[in-house]
Amino acid sequence: MVSSEEQNSIYDIKISTVSAGLISGNNAVQELTAMDLAMKLHYIRFVYYFKSPTFDGLTILKIKETMFSWLNHAYIPCGRLRRDESGRAFIKCNDGGVRIIEAKCRLSLDEWLGSKNDSRHKHLAPNQVLGPDLAFSPLVLIQLTDFKCGGKSVGMSWSHVLGDAISAVGFINLWAQVIAGHYPAQPLTKVQQQNRAFDFQNPNPSPDPLSTKRVGPVGDFWSTSNHTKMEAFSFYMSPTELTRLQEQICGEKGDEQIPVFECICVVIWQCLAKVRDGSGQEVVTLCQNDLKTRQKGNITNESQTIIVVKTCISVGKHTPSELRSLLTNKSNNERLKIEESMGRDDALPDFLIYGANLTFVDLSDASFYEMEVRGNKPVYVNCFIDNIADEGVVLVLPAPKGCSDGRMVSMTLPENQVAELKLVLEEDWCIA
Repeated sequence: MVSSEEQNSIYDIKISTVSAGLISGNNAVQELTAMDLAMKLHYIRFVYYFKSPTFDGLTILKIKETMFSWLNHAYIPCGRLRRDESGRAFIKCNDGGVRIIEAKCRLSLDEWLGSKNDSRHKHLAPNQVLGPDLAFSPLVLIQLTDFKCGGKSVGMSWSHVLGDAISAVGFINLWAQVIAGHYPAQPLTKVQQQNRAFDFQNPNPSPDPLSTKRVGPVGDFWSTSNHTKMEAFSFYMSPTELTRLQEQICGEKGDEQIPVFECICVVIWQCLAKVRDGSGQEVVTLCQNDLKTRQKGNITNESQTIIVVKTCISVGKHTPSELRSLLTNKSNNERLKIEESMGRDDALPDFLIYGANLTFVDLSDASFYEMEVRGNKPVYVNCFIDNIADEGVVLVLPAPKGCSDGRMVSMTLPENQVAELKLVLEEDWCIA
């Protein structure tokens, strides 16, 4: 839980809205793909932390002036949701704007980051969801928090219906580029639905994909409640630790090396199975992005793979090397199944994907630390995915500035499993 000191340290909150300085969307309509709508209940939140003098001398008025220019090149996230005659949601590019929250913190940046409680970050990123008034709900919210030392955090809430985490990072990084006077040749664009042939008349349709959990229907309030209280925590893994884990997992096969992401998946999967006595751990979901196939300037949910890995026996009976083989050789990409399920019913189903199974998300290559404001990069970036199902989510993130080429591992799991998981990680893998 968040300490009372942290909870009461945020004050002087002000709310406003900023949109493009020019009429930019021309009231156009942006259709949403099946994958967009499949991800609609999830929200990506992250917080960038900057030390002084990054924002020194930049008043809120000057900051908003840079945002006017920024949003001229990013008008789709400024839109609002509407429904067509069939009830399917789409984005009306009406320059409705981005919600801005200004706040102050009684603590210094070092005091804030010195806390070991990951839940504190949630106070610096807006936690709103879409609805129940969809037509008036901003798709993006940004919180600017001033610390007493002169540091500042930039927190953002990004509706996953717009695009994945890579899209969200590209959006906020564009603002930093505009602050520096660098403008893109074209505005951010959204990938359209690819035409695929699905047999929607099949009298025996396939069951829902293993990677999804059907909920709702949620109507115009795009949120769900967890049956279990969740807790967030994170830890850093150095290159030396990762190399050691890779050697332990590969065992005698010294000439083979498991990729870093899959290495972390093996460790967490096995440890959580031990904590949960193997219950419900036969299936996990891996979410990854192929950055080579993405076009610069796109916001999209179309580039993320949703891979399901399944074992027919208890995870505890597998060696780490066997789990590694499952992850690397026996995977099933369910993207097409999800798209088919979204189009099968007359009324679109409401799904949760993150946390439907224990879900691993590879954000190792996300350019969090490439955001540069007036020559300064963030000293730390926290990222989490909100509105997830009860099995939990594990994010594999790039290491903070100055921590070489390791990884940050950020988890959101049932609260009653966190303490025992930490103990198993330390006892079985020497991860503190």
